[in-house]
Amino acid sequence: MTGRRVLLLAHTGRDEAVAAATQVVRLLTADGIRTAMVPEEAAALSAEEQAMLDVCAVESAIRDAEMVIVLGGDGTILRAAELVRKTDVPLLGVNLGHVGFLAESEREDLDETVARVVARDYRVEHRMTLAVRILFEGREVATSWAVNEVSVEKANRERMVELVVDVDGRPLSRFGGDGCIAATPTGSTAYAFSAGGPIVWPEVEAMLVVPLSAHALFARPLVIAPTSTVGLEVLPGMGDGGVLWCDGRRTFEVPVGARVEVRRSAHPVRLARLTRGVFTDRLVAKFRLPVAGWRGPGPRS
Repeated sequence: MTGRRVLLLAHTGRDEAVAAATQVVRLLTADGIRTAMVPEEAAALSAEEQAMLDVCAVESAIRDAEMVIVLGGDGTILRAAELVRKTDVPLLGVNLGHVGFLAESEREDLDETVARVVARDYRVEHRMTLAVRILFEGREVATSWAVNEVSVEKANRERMVELVVDVDGRPLSRFGGDGCIAATPTGSTAYAFSAGGPIVWPEVEAMLVVPLSAHALFARPLVIAPTSTVGLEVLPGMGDGGVLWCDGRRTFEVPVGARVEVRRSAHPVRLARLTRGVFTDRLVAKFRLPVAGWRGPGPRS
């Protein structure tokens, strides 16, 4: 394959995403860049735009792509992260959802966003991800990974799950409750935030541990080293075992007696960034935080 190519992923079940995808294809084609799309998403575009596309399997498209442009909310971006995780291809998200913390630009800025891609005027951030495995009766029964968080939750909504948490092989606390989350700094604004965890700046390398509605004296959120391993063991007692969720997308059964281990993954996700704005500004914009009356820093000495 010669020339430049960009893989375009979109939630084409929505009219807004189809319109945005059409716009991206036309803009990239006008600048001599081929756009690849998977067949099921390309089918939503008109015949005119389809003639401009490389319609192919995602594995082939990623192999030859310099970037993946993702049109949608954080869920669509997380789906894209599954596809590029073990490659060097960066993701650039255009928010068509609500908060869109993982997205870099908004729908109204799409023309400028594509122009920056064409000019290669962006930088790439490496975001920490998590590797997780389930151990049961002395053997590994499942493995997975996550960009935002891994959670072990109760399997039965009417009963609690009993967990004992350890860090680096040493026991920390036992509690019954709805479960427990292990999250990355990227995921600190997602499920962990809703559960009362702290927001961690993306530049900080750390892992969060956030209990979910725990019935215990010590059930505070923790920020631990990125080199640590978190263990979550499902104990007999109040519940019927648990369920493991990875980014709310991949799920596995965790029977009583099983152990879940979470650690930093060797494979980060690469996010393309168009600005060097500080994370504080992103928080204010995404959460619409009130800042009226702020005067700013005083004169420097």
